[in-house]
Amino acid sequence: MKNPVTAYIGLGSNLANPAEQIKAARAAIADIAGVQELAFSSVYRSPPMGPQDQPDYVNAVMAIATELPPIDLLRCLQQIENEQGRVRKAERWGARTLDLDVLIYGGQEINLPDLIVPHTGLAERAFVLYPLFEIAPQLIVPGKGAIAALLADCPRNGLERLN
Repeated sequence: MKNPVTAYIGLGSNLANPAEQIKAARAAIADIAGVQELAFSSVYRSPPMGPQDQPDYVNAVMAIATELPPIDLLRCLQQIENEQGRVRKAERWGARTLDLDVLIYGGQEINLPDLIVPHTGLAERAFVLYPLFEIAPQLIVPGKGAIAALLADCPRNGLERLN
């Protein structure tokens, strides 16, 4: 890779064997041309953020080196979601086979109609911060500050490490 950027991807699932969905997504992300896996967090279980009449979520965070522009990376992630049976509904925070989010892309702050980086809500979500801290404890989140400081202000809210 010529000039790779370190990016962090959030992985989440609560349908169709979530742990297997995460495992398959990890392999698919690592197979994207121009992407190399750097680190992968433990897998965590957490109660759903939105409607409570759905199964718990399984989440993880993956660090990658990539030479893809951020929007191209997003498109590749959306294709993986579709291949793994993701159905996009109007309902926000509903159950899903797979949710892949670009959490951080280098030191950039991006505000496009399809992509906001750092990911909106990252600083308040235990299921993102705890796995992210696990693989990047020295990380400075662009526009938000040190991951350790963000984590100190974020209760676990039922988050449980699975492996």
